[in-house]
Amino acid sequence: MENNIALKANHIIKHFYQPEPFKVLKDLSFEVKTGEFLTLTGKSGSGKSTLLYVLSTMDTDYEGELSINGNKLTGQTRNQLAAFRNEHIGFVFQFHYLLLEFNVLDNIMLPALKLNKKSREEIEAKAYANLKLLGMEEQALKMASKLSGGQQQRVAIARALINDPSIIMGDEPTGNLDSKNTQIVFDIFKELAHERGQTIIAVTHDDDFAKNSDRIIEMSDGIIL
Repeated sequence: MENNIALKANHIIKHFYQPEPFKVLKDLSFEVKTGEFLTLTGKSGSGKSTLLYVLSTMDTDYEGELSINGNKLTGQTRNQLAAFRNEHIGFVFQFHYLLLEFNVLDNIMLPALKLNKKSREEIEAKAYANLKLLGMEEQALKMASKLSGGQQQRVAIARALINDPSIIMGDEPTGNLDSKNTQIVFDIFKELAHERGQTIIAVTHDDDFAKNSDRIIEMSDGIIL
């Protein structure tokens, strides 16, 4: 296994069965390098979000083989996959999914407290470091509900980074943001990939966002163009 391959998808096939059987991913194979900023693009219904959910290990109902960092994930149990995700994959969605009744710091710390590999003090220090990276340290003790949309999305990124995941997966991570905040999120992703060696795989409808990433995988009707 080459050291510089973060993710390997081999002959991924996925069917939907409702309302009638339909092949949504048609025999996809590709690799993503460590530290690469990859975007998945294509019209609605092209299969890009479906592919992301397979790559993220949240959808296990597919044919083919998926490995991340040399670990074969196809065939593992749901509990094994959940543990792997929490440690190795960070998620940033179109909606931030913050717990609005908690403050910013508590939101960021949650996945690390769940992983339970570091002391609370270490986790808190890491959360502050992530906020600093994102220019948000002044907001640490603010309630998540009191932040703007752009700030909430940056907190979601800080949370995604708390366990030092090797891969960050984004599903329309800038879909709810204006152009200024989209640029901020893009710059953060670029820095994470190019300066910290974290691999980014993001589904996007934003052509400019995609154009500036390292590589685009464009999809149409379940195939890679």
